[in-house]
Amino acid sequence: MAQAKKIALYVIVGFVAYTIITSPARAAELVQIGFEGISSAAQGVGDFMSELVK
Repeated sequence: MAQAKKIALYVIVGFVAYTIITSPARAAELVQIGFEGISSAAQGVGDFMSELVK
């Protein structure tokens, strides 16, 4: 089981490296989209907590 996790990790890291090398602009777009999603989620949690305090 641990060996399978290690292999899966290497495959994922290899895929990410391949994507960055072959299409850096697309990779940057995906990272930006991910950070925007995290930011939106944090904003939503903040709004929720503010409403709970009121």
